[in-house]
Formats: sequence, structure tokens, C-alpha cells
Amino acid sequence: MSITRTITRKFSTKMTGAPDPSSTVKHLVSISHLTTPEFQSLVKRAEYHKKLIKSGKRPATFPLQGKTIALIFTKRSTRTRISTEGAAAYFGAHPMFLGKEDIQLGVNECLYDTTKVVSSMTSCIFARVNKHSDIQELCKNSSVPVVNALCDKYHPLQAICDMLTIKETFGGNVKGLKMAWIGDANNVINDMSIAAMRMGINVSIATPDGIEMATKIQDKAAEVSKETGASLELTHDPKVAAANANILVTDTFVSMGEEAQTKQKLAQFNGFQITPSLGKLAAPGWKFMHCLPRHKFEVTDEVFYGDHSIVFHEAENRLYAAIATIEALVVNKGKFIL
Repeated sequence: MSITRTITRKFSTKMTGAPDPSSTVKHLVSISHLTTPEFQSLVKRAEYHKKLIKSGKRPATFPLQGKTIALIFTKRSTRTRISTEGAAAYFGAHPMFLGKEDIQLGVNECLYDTTKVVSSMTSCIFARVNKHSDIQELCKNSSVPVVNALCDKYHPLQAICDMLTIKETFGGNVKGLKMAWIGDANNVINDMSIAAMRMGINVSIATPDGIEMATKIQDKAAEVSKETGASLELTHDPKVAAANANILVTDTFVSMGEEAQTKQKLAQFNGFQITPSLGKLAAPGWKFMHCLPRHKFEVTDEVFYGDHSIVFHEAENRLYAAIATIEALVVNKGKFIL
């Protein structure tokens, strides 16, 4: 599929008569908002810190000693909470988990008030929320970096982790590989597709009839393609996407908040389960990835727990993705090590 459209994105969120604190603060909202060198820097730094930790070493200093990193989570989590708390501790910061039952947000206090208060007493905010508009409002009103730890449109930390995993698995030079996504057009692939293309990986996305990739993502893919030469293919046939793919990827067909649509969604995704038969269409030595948690209707046990699977390697790398992000945005105050 040839994609030629381009789009200019500008989130003008300044409040009338009030300064915009985000004008001098670097946030991580989505991979689309990073440059290719910035994104590649995060992957390289995640790899660096992983090697450091695996060698039994720690940072020579703890640059965030005595500081606090807030974790505002309105959605439950396993990997995101563990990785972000671990990443904060790695630099000497105290991670403060603020779940929906822990603070006044949504009960007696609006998001604006909460953001002003939390950012005044912390060095960074990781936010795992439902709506992308909540991330935008946090960035608009926060005096410290905001990291999108998941919203309904984007999941940038997962994309950093995934590209580190692919780089480690395929020996460093990943340019020219083919990644096949077989599933929903959701927040994970919105960031993962752009991340892969920034690494020079060709992307083929298979979604059911009636489900299309967001126009903004297609536009950004066209822009990145001109820069790196990577291609984006869109199809409704899982077999087309899987053909000669080096990596097969999927995610939940029923996202949090869509439970009432489960029966309808499963019928729509009939034939999209990743099976050994589908794997036979892929390239020799193909690998399977999934951001977890996983359901059996998305991928069979034979694939998920089989020799082709790198899902637990992938899950561990969430820690190093969070470490690299904190280093760039908080320790280095928005300056990437290029």
C-alpha cells in the first residue's frame, strides 16, 4: 500500500492568561512526537542500562536521590507499575504510586488541580490513563515531564521495549526486517508501527474488515518512510501480513473498557488467532511477540509458550525502556544522548 499523505500536529493547550509550563518541558506522549534520532537514542540507552545491570553494576551516582516520581494510574497494571517503580529506584528516586483509590482525582478534584499539585512536588509524572485527552491536559499543566504510560491512543514505553527486544533478538542490525501485526488497530500498534519504521523495519498490519489504522498514523508512517526507507502495508488478510515475516505480533482483541463488546469483537476477529499454521507462512527463525496480558483466542499455547516466542524477554525489557526514558527526560532534562 502506498501512503503519501502528511499531517501537521499541534496541540495548542495553553490556558488564557496563564503560562504554558509544557513549553519548556519535554514530555513523552507518543513515538510520533519524537524524532528518529531521539527514538533510536532511547533504544540504545535502554540497551546500555540493561547491559550495565546484567553485568552486576549500578550507576556510579544516583542523580535523583531525594526526588519523587509520581505514578498516576487510573487503570490496573502489572508490567508498567513494576517497570516504572524499578526505573525510578534505579536512579535513586522514590516512586509514589497514586492509584484511583489513593487520591482525590475524579472524586473531589479535577485533573487540572491534581496536575498542578502533583507536579509541584515531584520530578516526573508517569500516567496510565483511559483517555488521550487526559495525557494532553497533564502535559499542558505540568511543570515536570509527563510520560504516557498508556492511554487509549498510544503506548510509547511498550514500543521502546519492543524495538530493544527485536534488536537483541536479531543481532543489532534490524533494517529490512518485516514485522507483521495481526490484530486490532489500537494504541500498541499506533506507536509500535512508527517505532519499527524508525528502526528501518518494514511493517505489515492485518486488521479485520471494518477496522482501519488511524489516518494520523498512516500520515506519520508516510513521513517516516521517506526518512528511513521502511514501508507500511495495510491488509485485512492475516496470511498476507504473515508471509515472510520475521516477527509476528498481536495484542488483546478486547481492550480494557470494551468488555461489553466481547462477543461482537471475537466474532469480528475470527481467523486472526496466531497459530503454528500461520507461523509456517513466516520467514525461517520467525519470532512471536505480545505485550501481555494474553488470551488464548489471540494466540495458541503452542506459539505463546513455544520456541518462537520471546514474550517474557520482551516483558523484562519494559524496565530498561522506563530507565532510558527517565534518564532522557528527568536526569538529562530533555536532552537525548544522540
